[in-house]
Amino acid sequence: MSFKRLDPEDFLISADSVTAGAWTGNVPTLTQFFTSSVQVAGTSGNYYMSVYQTGSTLDEAEVQFNISFGNIDGSGSLLYDAGISGKSPSSTVFGQFQNIVLGDENNSFVFGTTTPVTQSFYAITINRARYKGNIFPGTLELRLNSASSTRYLTDNSNDTNVVTFNEAGRVYQIVSGTNGNASSGTGYTSNSGSYGLFLPDIGTILLNASALDLSFANGGIGLNTSHASNTSANNPGKLYTAISGGANFKLNSQENVTSDYIFIRARNSEFNYSENPSFISGSTGEVLYDDFINAPQTFITTVGLYNDANELLAVAKLSKPLKKDFTKEALIRVKLDF
Repeated sequence: MSFKRLDPEDFLISADSVTAGAWTGNVPTLTQFFTSSVQVAGTSGNYYMSVYQTGSTLDEAEVQFNISFGNIDGSGSLLYDAGISGKSPSSTVFGQFQNIVLGDENNSFVFGTTTPVTQSFYAITINRARYKGNIFPGTLELRLNSASSTRYLTDNSNDTNVVTFNEAGRVYQIVSGTNGNASSGTGYTSNSGSYGLFLPDIGTILLNASALDLSFANGGIGLNTSHASNTSANNPGKLYTAISGGANFKLNSQENVTSDYIFIRARNSEFNYSENPSFISGSTGEVLYDDFINAPQTFITTVGLYNDANELLAVAKLSKPLKKDFTKEALIRVKLDF
């Protein structure tokens, strides 16, 4: 085994943006949706509903996204304690996203240019393994179906020249349209502002409950969100029905992959001899084979990368042995992705 110190010019760092479908198997469009009765009936079901890509019982089902409902007054869900008003799973969900998105529990959610009187939203949180680095803006297409009426929602990233940021990173408005473009005008409803907020950096879609509750003629889908206090209204189930009825949820993930290229140069005078003990006489220390003296040749099969403490950090295997002698030079490029 021979060692060679690498020079600074032997290193190169490159970054590439990789996009793929957000759902299991890198599928860009989800057309079938399933829930788990066990999850819904469990403790977590008080806070969110998990949606899977298949109803298979053969360990093939994976969570694609979760649906939860948030209300500032705790409406739409049972109180933790009947003697303490306003404290329920829906208020907990509201407060959680208020901190994550707004960064201040005193701030209100604004959808477009409208602050709804009733501060309620549906949160669709994409499973972290699905969207990798972030969701690719402009690829959102969510079809909602209610009472035989269908509405397409997307983000307005292609209609926006200036990107807005908040505590959760980039924020776009959810509008009526497809492929990152509003179907007409701003794509907002006439009375309730936009359909929600698209937060690609945390894989979250916040849907404006007030907009969805409007009649189809007024831009909504007549979702009929329940704001009854101390009532298990199953609001997430209502949105799930609208999503599964639409049978079209399109998203692409985006990931920045950083690659470290290391160029290993074997010049004509290097790496031509083997240090394998079988080439040397154990008694005299002489080379056993004359050809290895006069016309040596080796076969490079592996490149090991060491630090200054002689600790092996990485190993690169060649697809086939590379013949090396005094008449040949080799350049081996090692790529490390992280």
